[in-house]
Amino acid sequence: MALYSEKVMDHFRHPRNVGKIDDADGVGEVGNVVCGDIMRMYIKVKDNIITDVKFNTFGCGSAIATSSMATELIMGKSIDEALELTNKAVVEALGGLPSHKIHCSVLAEEAVRAAIVDYFEKNHIEYDREKYAPKEDCEHCHAHDE
Repeated sequence: MALYSEKVMDHFRHPRNVGKIDDADGVGEVGNVVCGDIMRMYIKVKDNIITDVKFNTFGCGSAIATSSMATELIMGKSIDEALELTNKAVVEALGGLPSHKIHCSVLAEEAVRAAIVDYFEKNHIEYDREKYAPKEDCEHCHAHDE
């Protein structure tokens, strides 16, 4: 069995929505000091719908693939629908990831959330700060450090 699914390899080799949105309505940047991955997600929003999304990721193939898939999963969705994106949904959409790469999907989820939180803050939209705060510790992010 291959370490990575064909879908992961496709999103790594041919990532979707790579780039920067200069006049983005929300920008989220997250990173993992353990593995060195950094993701920046940009969103455009019109009438509560994500009309454009781009990303820049510095990291491994799994980080790039999960960023790419996350953009596809939130494009055209409402803000509320995009906030429901989970790292598990990203992993499932990619056909799985090795356990030591799950942290990449967590970063993708957090990058989406961070971009939406930035959108909320720029537009003075009330939101549950506790619910959408970055996860302080992820068991997947540190499982391979030991």
